[in-house]
Amino acid sequence: GLSEALTQQMPDEMKSMLGQGASVIGGMSGMMFAMQLGQAVGELSKEVVSSTDIGLPLSPGRSALLPSNIADFGDGLDLPAQEVMLFLAVREAAHIRLFHANPWLRENILDLITRSSRGIHVDMDRIEEATRDMDPMNPESLQDALSGDIFKPTLTEDQEVTLRRLETLLALVEGWVDHVSTEATKNLPSSAALTETLRRRRAGGGPAEKAFGSLIGLELRPRRLREASQFWKGYEEEHGVEKRDALWEAPENLPTDEDLDHPENFGSARDLLHASDEEMDAALEKLLSGGYDDQPGEPEDGNDSGPQDGDDSDDQ
Repeated sequence: GLSEALTQQMPDEMKSMLGQGASVIGGMSGMMFAMQLGQAVGELSKEVVSSTDIGLPLSPGRSALLPSNIADFGDGLDLPAQEVMLFLAVREAAHIRLFHANPWLRENILDLITRSSRGIHVDMDRIEEATRDMDPMNPESLQDALSGDIFKPTLTEDQEVTLRRLETLLALVEGWVDHVSTEATKNLPSSAALTETLRRRRAGGGPAEKAFGSLIGLELRPRRLREASQFWKGYEEEHGVEKRDALWEAPENLPTDEDLDHPENFGSARDLLHASDEEMDAALEKLLSGGYDDQPGEPEDGNDSGPQDGDDSDDQ
């Protein structure tokens, strides 16, 4: 590992000077990784504006805002401080409401984090390659060799699948909060500007992106968050608020990664989950009477209603 690479490059006189102390170098990879992790997490204390700013409640069942960080967040926006505080308070309340109403949600996110972090290991081949030509007598050479992403955890295929599930769930949470917060702050003059500020913050790496990126190597894509917000908006327009929020009753109700790619297919596949007895009876009666046998576009009573030659209809 790193210890072997350093020892091989070390002059004989240096080896004798270090003696048994050379074995301490063996822990440098873990130490450096822990330092990178601690530094990244420490930066979050300067950025988070609320207890849910990283995507899940740090203080379950309780709302919390950080006035000093909120002041920094609004600095330079030229917006009333009271509106900035109110806007972020609405988002905090939306997060807390969602997690409080669905106790399984927080546990599910934590379980996915645990599963994805279990078995994470550092690629020692990458470390050895980075330190192969390093000069142990040159501090700058050592710093260059240990910088960059050589301590970035290596993920297995199973961990990558788990991370995608986690990203989808976090995106659905943030998308829901985005949607309901937008609706709740329609009368707030600065709402649109603050929403755009949050989007830019995410794109540049906000607290949630930094936290999950540092802890488990998860990349939260801003595009996925926007798609999730659009999903909740579209689902509410078609089914209403009550059915929208009913999807949170169990994890299997929620859209998958593929559903967010093709949201137009989600409604028809999940309608039966919330269909009334009357709707189920009507669908069953139609099925038994052969009502589903008619093919779309089939001519009725011998009339040919298909497209004629020269028809300019657009198929797309």
